[in-house]
Amino acid sequence: MVTTPVTSITFEEYLTYDDGSDFHYELVDGKLELMNPPTIEHFLIVDFLDTALKAEIKRCNYTWLCFRESGLRTGRNRYKLTDLCVVTLEQARELLNASAVFESPPLLIVEVVSPESLKRDYRYKRSEYAALEVPEYWIVDPLETKVSVLLLEHGLYEETVFTTTQQIVSRTFPELAIPAAHFVNAVDQIFTAGNLNQGRRD
Repeated sequence: MVTTPVTSITFEEYLTYDDGSDFHYELVDGKLELMNPPTIEHFLIVDFLDTALKAEIKRCNYTWLCFRESGLRTGRNRYKLTDLCVVTLEQARELLNASAVFESPPLLIVEVVSPESLKRDYRYKRSEYAALEVPEYWIVDPLETKVSVLLLEHGLYEETVFTTTQQIVSRTFPELAIPAAHFVNAVDQIFTAGNLNQGRRD
């Protein structure tokens, strides 16, 4: 993660900031922090989860939407870029003709870990999402082949870690059934989605 030369910027200035590049930034205490381009593995895992969550939303007839790389304001001059977030139709409607930066807590946020985002995903975003009262936060970690599901309880996250031998349990999606082939379970499917050597399994 590289800090840009910009020394100070407000949240309102951030919403219209354009340095002429296609880079993505997060806002941390008024400073822009450059986000490294994701790996192909990262893209594949996000794509797999995005498809699975959207299918479950449709199956259950929830009035929810799932977005990739939408923004979330977590403080006065703080902004996070989420890998995936699930919001209500009402939340999305409020931003229909505005920047996709939510200021109210999404129902669920998913972050996929990369080597440079370890502290950001496990520590900083965890504390900021809890302070914003995001009820459920998934940390999908292909480095350790595990998924941490954090549920908000009395202002703090209670964490359950699922490995490749376990089925993910979600409070937001209690009936979630990520497609599995033979004995491959939910977590295996997530990480198989990021493995080009094995290919995608349906």
